[in-house]
Amino acid sequence: MIQTPKDSLISLNHSSENDINNNAQTHVIKNLLYEIIRVKELIKYYEDIPDQAGQLGASILTELVAEAYKSLVDYDMVLMKKYYDLLQNCD
Repeated sequence: MIQTPKDSLISLNHSSENDINNNAQTHVIKNLLYEIIRVKELIKYYEDIPDQAGQLGASILTELVAEAYKSLVDYDMVLMKKYYDLLQNCD
């Protein structure tokens, strides 16, 4: 039998012993990924503002997205929830 490493993104498609907990985690992961993608599009908008007027906003959002992605890679549920809430309020 071949064993594969448990990865947060791979585990989205596999069931676990605790389905309720897994569903909650999967929900947070999917929502955070959605927010990361949405804010990355927002960053492009800020970068396109003439005379670099949106550069500060783009830099702040870029750092926030990087930290949110790191929380996914580290599979830190507490930070994932935190960054989901923060990204959700980015306009």
